[in-house]
Amino acid sequence: QVQLVESGGGLVQAGGSLRLSCAASGSIFAISAMGWYRQAPGKQRELVASITRSGRTKYADSVKGRFTISRDNAKNTVYLQMNSLKPEDTAVFHCNADIKAVGVPAWYDYWGQGTQVTVSS
Repeated sequence: QVQLVESGGGLVQAGGSLRLSCAASGSIFAISAMGWYRQAPGKQRELVASITRSGRTKYADSVKGRFTISRDNAKNTVYLQMNSLKPEDTAVFHCNADIKAVGVPAWYDYWGQGTQVTVSS
């Protein structure tokens, strides 16, 4: 059984910073890409940032220059450093990872339960 657990969300004023963490645990054989998505009220879930196992990153245009994604492969953990936060960043942030579990022949997408980020103006 594999699970992703996020932490680090909260309430912050505009211009502030938050750091999200997401740790994968369980019977993991390997993890490929990891990423962060967000979903604001009334909007579709969107990709915020992703990172390959080798460290290649991709960002949504709206967060480029403000957010940084990183990962620690030894800890099966992905991070999202968010700076210069804006009220429009308010959303539930979900961690995602492409994981091959022990004894399972295929790769599957796993999701965390989500962590709320609220940016006040």
